[in-house]
Amino acid sequence: MRGLLLRHVLWRYLVLVGAVLAGLLVVFLVADFVDRARAYTGPNWVRDVLELYGWKAVVATHQLAPAALLLASATLVSLLRRRGELTAILALGFGRRALILPVGAVALGAALVLGLLDELVVGHASRRVDEITALRFHRWGDWRSYFERKQWFRHQDRILHLESGDVDSGFRGVTVLRLTPEFELAERVDALGMEHAGGTRWRLRGMTRRVFDRRGGLRLTELPEETVDLGIPASLLAIRPGRPEQMRLPVLRQQIRARREVGLPDRLYLLALGNRFAYPLAGVPAALVAVALALRPGRGGSLTGALVEGLAVTMGLWGLTVIARALVNAGRMAPFVAAALPILVLTLALAALLWVPPGWARRLLRQRGWSGARA
Repeated sequence: MRGLLLRHVLWRYLVLVGAVLAGLLVVFLVADFVDRARAYTGPNWVRDVLELYGWKAVVATHQLAPAALLLASATLVSLLRRRGELTAILALGFGRRALILPVGAVALGAALVLGLLDELVVGHASRRVDEITALRFHRWGDWRSYFERKQWFRHQDRILHLESGDVDSGFRGVTVLRLTPEFELAERVDALGMEHAGGTRWRLRGMTRRVFDRRGGLRLTELPEETVDLGIPASLLAIRPGRPEQMRLPVLRQQIRARREVGLPDRLYLLALGNRFAYPLAGVPAALVAVALALRPGRGGSLTGALVEGLAVTMGLWGLTVIARALVNAGRMAPFVAAALPILVLTLALAALLWVPPGWARRLLRQRGWSGARA
């Protein structure tokens, strides 16, 4: 009988998750289209909009899934309570585990699916959204900040400025500065082009070298071509443009190492790496928190109340995520701490709802003689 009950609850929860996710997705896409409709122009705008919102649907499904899990679990308990099924479940002695186990199992399975979806599909879909929005509808947003080529690099005692090009085709407009331990300029090399010659060696074309001594002297050398060892492998100059959230895990880890080596900030890349695992998993404690809230003693079967509670939790977590990202960007919070913060807050809230006796705060206030204890 226990197995039959668990399957019944599991199936109803799956149906609710699908319905809530579909509803959220439709509301989001319609609202987004209405907000941006004026920008959609051009001879093939209908086809472009359909393609754009097809990719947006993939990205939004991944983003809205944790909220759907939370809202569906609150809805599930409210519907069971309104129909008297919750009373029957508790009267038969099954307890809260009859709801917590199937909800937790679905949420954990969804987290695994969302992780795979993010790695295999969502990154590509997000890139396509940016490309269509910028190149076909000319709405640039922060496109340039992520896709503009990085020109300045630092590695050990050298600083490089590369005007254009890449590792495969070679760089053009190259300047290499070598600094002393006292951060004084010891050497400057300018070249028309630079190509990788294997290992940490680079071939410089149209090179001009200036060597400075501590007495202010200068030695100038001009060569049509020279191969020098800069101590920099090609992988360190393969800094890819794009949002870190759009990169697959091997590329993301490689970009973090490369950015550290050449002196570029990597905080948002570390945050994207942490969120790749933490964001899908946040749906598990979120769904269980919604169940625990709906199972509170004296709680009615109001569906509206359950949805309001779920939306309040969702908005609180969204605000927490935005603030944490801003703190990471400002260097005030460690990226992995920011990624794990929603899971930590939800887990603490779940522990308080499941194991802290109801009314403990009011009793504590009365024991201390606070005048507002009756509240």
